[in-house]
Amino acid sequence: MLTERLQSLGVEPETAMEPFVPAVDAFHERTSASDWLEGLVKAYVGEGIAQDFYREISRYVDEDTRSLVVSVLEDTGQAEFAVMVVREAIAQDPRLAGRLALWGRRLVGEAITQAQRVGVERDALASILVGAPGRAGADLAELGRMFARLTDEHSRRMSSLGLSA
Repeated sequence: MLTERLQSLGVEPETAMEPFVPAVDAFHERTSASDWLEGLVKAYVGEGIAQDFYREISRYVDEDTRSLVVSVLEDTGQAEFAVMVVREAIAQDPRLAGRLALWGRRLVGEAITQAQRVGVERDALASILVGAPGRAGADLAELGRMFARLTDEHSRRMSSLGLSA
């Protein structure tokens, strides 16, 4: 669906995504999981943060694009598996909770750093966020609230894992 949408706009998907590869690679390089549980937390938390960011950005695009973004991000139930496994592991060994909570904090910090990096480095994304001539965007206060919402959702997600944010 995303490929079709980009192509309908006259943009090749690989070309559109190329500028974002360094930020995604940097996130993965800086957050290499050391075991299965860290990998599950990373998948659950990382995916959630990315989805939250895409939803936030979709507030500033046209309705067709916003609808596409929202439909692509619909939950397919995979998150439930990660939550179940992590909660079971913590129930068996409560000492895991502290380590995994620190890991979750590291993940959100790195994800927000990379999101800010992309926002600053990509003029097109910056113009979506803060507006371009003749188009409204978010002011700096709203950008602050956006990152606060991302953090709040992260806290909710961590709580569902049985971890403190």
